[in-house]
Amino acid sequence: MPDITILTEDQLREQVHLDRSLVDVVAGAFSRLAEGGVVMPPILSMEIEEKHGEVDVKTAYVPGLDGFAIKVSPGFFDNPKLGLPSLNGLMVLFSSETGLVKAVLLDNGYLTDLRTAAAGAVAARALAPEKMTTAGVIGTGLQAELQIKALKLVRDFDDLVVWGRDRSKAEDYAKKMTADLGCPVRVANSVEDCVTSSQVVVTTTPSREPLIRAEWLHPGLHITAMGSDAEQKNELAPEVLSKADVYVCDRQSQCSSLGELHHAVAAGAIAADRVFPELGQVLTGQKAGRTNDDQVTVCDLTGTGVQDTAIATVAYDRCAAAQGGTVIKT
Repeated sequence: MPDITILTEDQLREQVHLDRSLVDVVAGAFSRLAEGGVVMPPILSMEIEEKHGEVDVKTAYVPGLDGFAIKVSPGFFDNPKLGLPSLNGLMVLFSSETGLVKAVLLDNGYLTDLRTAAAGAVAARALAPEKMTTAGVIGTGLQAELQIKALKLVRDFDDLVVWGRDRSKAEDYAKKMTADLGCPVRVANSVEDCVTSSQVVVTTTPSREPLIRAEWLHPGLHITAMGSDAEQKNELAPEVLSKADVYVCDRQSQCSSLGELHHAVAAGAIAADRVFPELGQVLTGQKAGRTNDDQVTVCDLTGTGVQDTAIATVAYDRCAAAQGGTVIKT
């Protein structure tokens, strides 16, 4: 049996970073999904209500890649009371040729955080207006930081507006991001203030009630909604999707059951049989995205298995080139 490489979070952090090359890797994964041949089963999702937890399992086989990943991603949201992180997880990389295990990536959710942020950058590069002055973010957690740093890789902006339920956390976020980005960061007085002040808005919360209303949409606005990745989560009012000029999903089959599209269909704002462009189809030119600066565009990101296989593969390759990891003889 072949050897198995064990990679720790620290080793992965040394080799994989949120940069333009990673954005290109994730963009390539979406393009592969649109081109066909990818095998990506539905997400296996389990909610553990009594422990305020959930577990998602994602995977995809991508033709041409040497391996495919299976990712297990638990979220136990009372963990901070125990001094533990809410999110963790790992990825197992298998050989696409033999199905044997190549590596176990003990990333504790690090790679998921990066590929999620990179997907936001892919969406913005494909759909956001070319010229913008102000970015907005809803939420104050790690993804709120990473999504805006990823956005900065593909679109330049002069300032940032943030809204959070806890104003003190929003103020802390503003101070940190001012230092990290080198541009002014203002705490919004309301979600409406954040949306109407910005040309690009990223939503990053686990909200179960809509935060953004359709009446706040304005010409040239782009929204990337990445918080709604489970049936009960919802950040956009249903009418946001129906009033947008262009709505794009990462995978329609997922968005119709887990994303913002799920809620819009349930509310009757969108017909259940409508077919929308997927992000990979926009990237490959199969479907149109933004065609003028005045359009309102929305991208619904639920997280796909191709992103996990893509980042696990590149992480393994980079670590192997650097001779990182611990090899287990089997």
